[in-house]
Amino acid sequence: MKNMIRDIVIVQHPVSVYVPLNYKVTLSVRAEGTGILNYQWFKSSKEEVFGGTRADLIVTAQRSQSYICRVNDQFCNCVFSEWVTVKVLDIAKPGLPVAWRGEPHITVQPAPQTVRQGERLTLSCTAFGIPTPHYQWYRNGHPLLGKTTDTLQIENAGTDHRGTYLCYVSNVQEERWTEAADVEIVPSNQLTATDKVALLIGNLNYSHHPDLMAPTMDVQELANLLQQLGFRVVSLLDLTREEMLAAIDKFLLLLDRGVYALFYYAGHGYERLGRNYLVAIDAPQPYRSENCVCVQRVMRKMQERRTALNVVLLDTCRTWYNVDCIASEIRPLVPMGNTVYGYATCENAEAYEVQDGGKSTGIFTKYLNKHILQPEKVTHILELVSENLGRDPFVTGKQAVEIRHTLKEPRSLTDPIRTTSHTGELHLRDACWRQANELPHQKLLIFPCGVEVEVSFSALFSNVMVAFGRVITTGPRAQDCTITLRSTPAMEDVFSSPGRSGEMDSLLLNNLVAENPDCSLRLCGLQKLQGSLVIKVDLHYTHMDRKLWLQESKQLDIGKPLVASCDLHRGQQAMVAQR
Repeated sequence: MKNMIRDIVIVQHPVSVYVPLNYKVTLSVRAEGTGILNYQWFKSSKEEVFGGTRADLIVTAQRSQSYICRVNDQFCNCVFSEWVTVKVLDIAKPGLPVAWRGEPHITVQPAPQTVRQGERLTLSCTAFGIPTPHYQWYRNGHPLLGKTTDTLQIENAGTDHRGTYLCYVSNVQEERWTEAADVEIVPSNQLTATDKVALLIGNLNYSHHPDLMAPTMDVQELANLLQQLGFRVVSLLDLTREEMLAAIDKFLLLLDRGVYALFYYAGHGYERLGRNYLVAIDAPQPYRSENCVCVQRVMRKMQERRTALNVVLLDTCRTWYNVDCIASEIRPLVPMGNTVYGYATCENAEAYEVQDGGKSTGIFTKYLNKHILQPEKVTHILELVSENLGRDPFVTGKQAVEIRHTLKEPRSLTDPIRTTSHTGELHLRDACWRQANELPHQKLLIFPCGVEVEVSFSALFSNVMVAFGRVITTGPRAQDCTITLRSTPAMEDVFSSPGRSGEMDSLLLNNLVAENPDCSLRLCGLQKLQGSLVIKVDLHYTHMDRKLWLQESKQLDIGKPLVASCDLHRGQQAMVAQR
């Protein structure tokens, strides 16, 4: 009887996938035919995959690449599978579950945004999946016809495009929904920012001058309010002159066309020949201009970035100081028409701090924080501050707000942020700014005796962090457990001295991230950290069987947290022109 030779039939084609960098993917093909079947995989470049001669091809995803498999038999018959693509996304924290099996995992969510009428609206969603997920966009709960890719683009956006957008992501394994993204369409003449960035500095613990109280609460509260307005904020306490210059230098790198920039300082200061100087905590007695930071130089450099709005707010004295010293030469500000200066007091006058409801506050910042969230022109906000301060009996005849500005447009701190491709370029440069507010992850430590201790973290400022320790499980033989935290290197807590810790302790209570922590460790001056910070956890307990008081220790390396990652101590070249 004559043998019948069957055609080769592929019964299972490989599928396209979307995975993180270096993820191992298995591409599979299944075929039926007569006799032994042979396999050869090819890349999109038409070259053979070395060693790719099995039905399953294991690929370590290093770049996006297409693949196809040829199946042949000993009778010179062959057939090709469908082309498939291994798409790769290089992302620092893909966040895949440990037991991920290929179900859609959304790693980039669509972002809420404000778009001017007539401009392009772009929403993006990225999801890993095996096979590659399918997308369907929705607006206000209704599917959008033809919007079935990971990026939704609408040219010439109009008022009918405002609403809440979601993307439905699915593959054969599961389905997922993205977070909701609210889209606002504003009139083409409404003023917007491409980004909002703020640097807040408060100096209070001086080496050679009287200490202050108010900057602690003032900076913390203002930072929270600015974040509500969409500002990306870095808040710092107690900086030397070199550290101030380095922080300002990092701040200036983020400024560009369309950006709203805000610089705030609370601390000692003075005025000389129409120029304002900010006194660093290491300034000697008596200090001169070369020991301080000149505000006008900062203003000029902010203007040189051609931002849409510059706001400089100074809660500091402007008394004339050391009138015999020669002011350094400075080029005048250019008439860009985009700068607002808010001075806590007028020329040759002091600025005061008061006890208000049990907390210290600069009286200027007290009223500034009261009004800053209002959707009013910046200059009008400062006028309200001036009027409130003028009615305050504590400073009548002593302090009066001074406002200067060169605004040509009615810009407000509440103006929406309009996402553009130009803004994307800025975000490539802001890694330091993001890291300045990134906390270490919560850690669970298991000691040899079986006791489990949780260590968590909270940021009071971008350079002041608190570590919390809490016993989670005592184990079978441990009782009377107590824990203490130490750091290497030791970060001096300048706020723990008598009369100093009250307000910082109140901030600590407001920022608890652990429920009923057993101990805490306040870490100040993180900008001085030059290497990794190690938290040592000492556990003391009574061994129930041996009746002994024992100690065990573990160390936790948390790298360079918060502003330490910016390496401000390397800022020796910062603002060289100011030297």
